[in-house]
Amino acid sequence: MSFKVPSNTNQPVIIWLITCTDGVQGRLLGIAGGRQPSRSVAAGRCPGLPGGSMAAREAGGVVLGKAAEKLFSLSGLFAVYKPKGPTSAGVLNLLKERLLAEAGVRTNGNKRNQVLKIGHGGTLDSAAEGVLVIGIGKGTKMLGSMLAGSKKYTAIGLLGKATDTLDATGKVTEEKPYDQITKGDLENVLQKFTGDIMQVPPLYSALKKDGERLSTLMKRGEAVEAKPARPVRVYSLSLQQFQPPLFTLDVECGGGFYVRSLVSDIGKELSTCATMQELTRTKHGPFTLEEHALHEDKWTIDEIAQSLEHCTSLLPGEPSHKKLKTEHPGETAVSCEDK
Repeated sequence: MSFKVPSNTNQPVIIWLITCTDGVQGRLLGIAGGRQPSRSVAAGRCPGLPGGSMAAREAGGVVLGKAAEKLFSLSGLFAVYKPKGPTSAGVLNLLKERLLAEAGVRTNGNKRNQVLKIGHGGTLDSAAEGVLVIGIGKGTKMLGSMLAGSKKYTAIGLLGKATDTLDATGKVTEEKPYDQITKGDLENVLQKFTGDIMQVPPLYSALKKDGERLSTLMKRGEAVEAKPARPVRVYSLSLQQFQPPLFTLDVECGGGFYVRSLVSDIGKELSTCATMQELTRTKHGPFTLEEHALHEDKWTIDEIAQSLEHCTSLLPGEPSHKKLKTEHPGETAVSCEDK
């Protein structure tokens, strides 16, 4: 857009260009040689908007109100509860939509120009539930280093059946008897899976081949070779309950560990087979399911602000996160580490 400026004036020309939340960008509200804007313009009011109030800050071409100002000022790490069913990315997208809607911010649909920087650390399978840690603002840079510590899970395994996905969502590929297995047998086997061990990741996983997830290739029916065994760490592993064919485990492990593979390997070690029925992540880094995870009814700007303040004590004073790189500026940042 161009404007013709009068050439017969020696006074400075002032152009008042305001962006309004009604989607009209670059509306010319005043142009004059040295004249002051009208009172409504000086007060920052946009025509046709309820209340007429306009915040000074903009994001994505939209002027922000008080709620949006608070949302875009949030920075740090907090945790939400991920239920069974949706993917971790789906939960993140829903959270983002809720926050932007509450703030009254509309996006233009351009994925390369997202107005809210938010991401999650550590993917949970869609069938799993539990702690999902979220980074917002500068907190997206902290996800990798803060969540490199241990994770805790409660898993329910099923003896006598194996599936292609190693969990209850897959097709049964094998069935074997399990009546001979005792609680003592199971407890003895667990000792073999504690400490630094080697583990083969499942074929249905977020690991990639030629840029595509193995799970995507498997669903298309393409031939996929298993990834080689890799070193993983199990800090603790205990049997909480044994009611054949079901058994419940508490697991504390390091990064890159697959509980599905653990359950499957336990079945093989017992000369039968097993598949994971349920999985709950109870702790991720310093964030616990019981104390820190916000359920969906608390996905509001104020609740998250309070949670960020509450979780500040969990973070180191001066972490060296500045060296970590995030996604393209303004994009949603996501850290994927399947479990």
